[in-house]
Amino acid sequence: MSRSASSRANKRGEPPPSPEPLPAPALDSHTHLDIAVGGEDRLPADDEVDAEIAAAAAVGVTRLVQVGVDVPSSRWSAALAARHRSVLAAVALHPNEAGAGAATPEALAEIDRLAALPRVRAVGETGLDRFRTGPEGWDAQEASFRAHIAIAKRHGIALVIHDRDAHPEILRVLDDVGLPEHTVFHCFSGDAAFARQCLDRGAVLSFAGTLTFGNAGYLREAAAIAPADQLLVETDSPFLTPVPHRGRPNASRLVPHTVRALAEVTGIELPALCDQLTATAERVFGSW
Repeated sequence: MSRSASSRANKRGEPPPSPEPLPAPALDSHTHLDIAVGGEDRLPADDEVDAEIAAAAAVGVTRLVQVGVDVPSSRWSAALAARHRSVLAAVALHPNEAGAGAATPEALAEIDRLAALPRVRAVGETGLDRFRTGPEGWDAQEASFRAHIAIAKRHGIALVIHDRDAHPEILRVLDDVGLPEHTVFHCFSGDAAFARQCLDRGAVLSFAGTLTFGNAGYLREAAAIAPADQLLVETDSPFLTPVPHRGRPNASRLVPHTVRALAEVTGIELPALCDQLTATAERVFGSW
């Protein structure tokens, strides 16, 4: 989403209270701290970000992946990961940015440069979005997606996919060029049939607060068929706040709501699920 839309999402209502801590450490595999803590018109101060990271750690969310959506936010993400041991970074040009013409050779070269940094462990979020970008931008989106896949492969790091209303097109591109060793479908949005197609290709499905929504039975069915080692959780904060706080600003400290929902869906005991999520994250992104 645009930084303007992100900022508006971040200012809806009062921040929810923190949930009961998890029984074992877990993680947030996809967050936008620059947007969630700062907003449209400013980047957050270091102490503000540190307080947000500490609040997440207090409920057992001890590892975060900070995700860029354009060149400035990707630079910010890489810098945060370099100074904070709890954070790794992902860098990319969001598909809607690419569809608007932002995926210039110079911008892609900067993403390539950032992807080589030691604390940058993923290229993303990249992919295809047929909801916010019209047909006039689809070719540019796909070209950018292919370029990002090549960057991830070149640096041997994970690929984080944004897929909105583009399931068959995403699979077509992936089948054409081949998946990187570690590929994550961020904020997985498909049903069980699409989940099976992704899982069979070796991808990891990352579930956000949408898993808790009353109208998201299809997501719970998708999560239920996934092997435990192909699951991750995320916030996509400040978006997609889980029940019971839907509609208020999201934050990494709210991950426990989604982890508990995932435990219920999968039948995995909560401490074991926390351990598995951590192990999967370290396999995909490397050690923190």
